[in-house]
Amino acid sequence: MENACAWSLNHELLRRYHDTEWGVPVHDDTLLFEHLMLEVMQCGLSWLLMLKKRDIFRRCLAEFDPQRLAAFTEKDVENALAAPGMIRSRRKVEAVAHNARAFLAVQKEYGSFHAWLWGFTGGRMLVYKSHENAVPASNTLSDTVSAALKARGFRHLGSVTVYSMLQACGLINDHERTCPRFHEVMQGVNVAWLDE
Repeated sequence: MENACAWSLNHELLRRYHDTEWGVPVHDDTLLFEHLMLEVMQCGLSWLLMLKKRDIFRRCLAEFDPQRLAAFTEKDVENALAAPGMIRSRRKVEAVAHNARAFLAVQKEYGSFHAWLWGFTGGRMLVYKSHENAVPASNTLSDTVSAALKARGFRHLGSVTVYSMLQACGLINDHERTCPRFHEVMQGVNVAWLDE
């Protein structure tokens, strides 16, 4: 893809993720949960490492199924941490299991997690005019969503982490303006252009 986002050009996995997944609006609850938990696992590490270990995470973390993760026991956590190739962070694995329970509570209250999450944007993909020149690490929206997640008991999801998930799941379109995907991910989508 000509003129793809610069960050995607450093590795084949990044490029494939960029070309097929990043910035595409996600409304499937399990996939939203997976993206959110990948951000939890990524904290302090590279996104490329997350993509390399994504299949390992799926095997160790119940395919990111919130129902199964919510039932994780201490033995399940130990088994996950002992798996070959798994990131050995008890704190992160325990946070994923804990977040699954918080996630299920949001689903129960709102009918779906995506209805709750996309409610912050009025169901629209947001394009910030100011991001054409410089993309921030966080913004007012990610501050708001992060605070709401924390109020509901989610762990390890600060504003920077949440901002990355909002980009990945298409709530914010931060593809570079010269990248063909900038326009492609907006096809058939309700888009709001903001001055922020």
